[in-house]
Amino acid sequence: MVRDGIYYALALVAVAVLLGFWTTPLLAIVPLLLAAFFLWFFRDPERAIPQEPGAVVSPADGKVTGVSTLEVNGEARIHISIFLNVFNVHVNRSPAAGVIERVEYRKGQYLNAMNPASAELNEQSICTLVADDGGIIIFKQIAGLLARRIVFNRKAGDRVARGERIGLIKFGSRCDVILPGAAEVKVKVGEHVLCGSTTLATLPTGGR
Repeated sequence: MVRDGIYYALALVAVAVLLGFWTTPLLAIVPLLLAAFFLWFFRDPERAIPQEPGAVVSPADGKVTGVSTLEVNGEARIHISIFLNVFNVHVNRSPAAGVIERVEYRKGQYLNAMNPASAELNEQSICTLVADDGGIIIFKQIAGLLARRIVFNRKAGDRVARGERIGLIKFGSRCDVILPGAAEVKVKVGEHVLCGSTTLATLPTGGR
């Protein structure tokens, strides 16, 4: 479990105790239910990480809402979007093994994460990863309508393993993955994916 969930839950339990002591025990039910929700929301289950060469795993739990191509610095890239609702696990994992080349944080708006414009306009953290299997992978943590905090606990120069925990987005949000144009996509729009377990695509050896 993510420590944030424990902190929220303890605070709400304290509120429940005070309400029960100063008013009526019935009023304590609401903060106790909220405490239980936060303990559940900040769960962090173990996942089976695919070991196939070139596999790019999903950085988040959620629903695939877009698979498209775009141009980055004059090169065709594959763009996969994943929407996380409040019922999904919100811990993020590295999509591939490699070295983090760059981390950029951008302030922005809090549009609904289902809105395509949120990919550019919303608050976000952008990680550029040089994958061991070949190619550059860009991973975006994008705040949504309810999300108000993005956590990314790695820095440029760090080495990460495929499926390694690297951050968290609180409440509803979105993750985008930008892959080399030669990657072979393994998911489709509408599919539900699991962080660290679902293979989004495979990279060709040495592909950019």
